[in-house]
Amino acid sequence: MKELRGRGVLVTGAGGFIGANLVARLVDEGATVRAFVRYNSRNDRGALEWLPSEVLDAVEVVAGDVRDIESVSAALVETEVVFHLAAQIAIPYSYVNPRDFFETNVLGSLNVAQASVAAGVSRVLHTSSSEVYGTAQVVPITEDHPLDVQSPYAASKLGADKLMEAFHRTYDLPVTVVRPFNTYGPFQSARAVIPTILLQALEGDRIRLGSLEPRRDFTYVSDTVDGFLRVAAEPSTTGLTLQLGTGEELSVREIVDVAAEVVGRPLTIEQETLRVRPRGSEVMRLISNPERVRSLTGWRHEVGLHEGMSRTLEWLRTSRRSGRADEYVT
Repeated sequence: MKELRGRGVLVTGAGGFIGANLVARLVDEGATVRAFVRYNSRNDRGALEWLPSEVLDAVEVVAGDVRDIESVSAALVETEVVFHLAAQIAIPYSYVNPRDFFETNVLGSLNVAQASVAAGVSRVLHTSSSEVYGTAQVVPITEDHPLDVQSPYAASKLGADKLMEAFHRTYDLPVTVVRPFNTYGPFQSARAVIPTILLQALEGDRIRLGSLEPRRDFTYVSDTVDGFLRVAAEPSTTGLTLQLGTGEELSVREIVDVAAEVVGRPLTIEQETLRVRPRGSEVMRLISNPERVRSLTGWRHEVGLHEGMSRTLEWLRTSRRSGRADEYVT
């Protein structure tokens, strides 16, 4: 999109799977991209490592921590547009270590907001989560649906969302809260349900899962990335919360059926209690209504689930990911 060509863009959470896909798209669009990743002594840049060398050569990768205001402020120098994706996201781990989620997701977002105000950036896109709605009370879910968090992760994301809203109202921070629904695709962690299913299917016919009845709205990553760019290019979205979803839903059990079609053979499900969320915490149904973002930006999803899972399977086959597919890690 010409609106981003030549502009200084910061992507926090660039080592995550959506972040890395977004970085690649921004480079393709001609933006001057700085990718902010969490520092570690191994110099591991996460999903950015999957990008072609010619893409990474066009990116300035900086390591730091969103919980550290100094490193966030330094990353924002000469930045016009911020895509804030940095977050602690593994829901099961939020039951084990909720403090890490609040420090990263809330305090980290506070640092991004404060540093963005101080730097005078022209645009901030803050990444939310559909989990802030809890189990759908009405379907499809619009942006006006009640917010009813059911996990420490969801609570931390809602806190970050509200913080960004407050900074828009108090300090005129030009922020839009973008709320994706269950994005999947290449580079995603094997902890997520679709790569978990597909990786196990690559190694055998037995698929180990937790709850099978929760229903989700699955959006392929290239569509989510396109939604971010369209929102960033549309000034009228400033101050709003916008959903990115397909408006379609499937249960976990039905996802296994699609996976069987993709791999071309029957799959057998085995349920494991270890993978089941605590009572009261499982969100049973999430399905978006993307009409608001569609009317403002023209965005709509282009990749259907069968095609998206086929692309994801092909990436898993060629990405050297193998072994330990049936292990469960929080």
